[in-house]
Amino acid sequence: MQRQNDIVMQLCVACLGAGVITTVAVAQGQNPLTALGITLFSAIAAVMVGQVL
Repeated sequence: MQRQNDIVMQLCVACLGAGVITTVAVAQGQNPLTALGITLFSAIAAVMVGQVL
């Protein structure tokens, strides 16, 4: 159970970090759906790398 909580916490932190950059990209005219997709991909990739390391 603790491991699952750690993964969820890592995913939340990664989404927040990627969301900041996404907000800047949308403010500069990027499609919000594209930005959201990039945010989700980045967050999942960060958690996967964190689990391997």
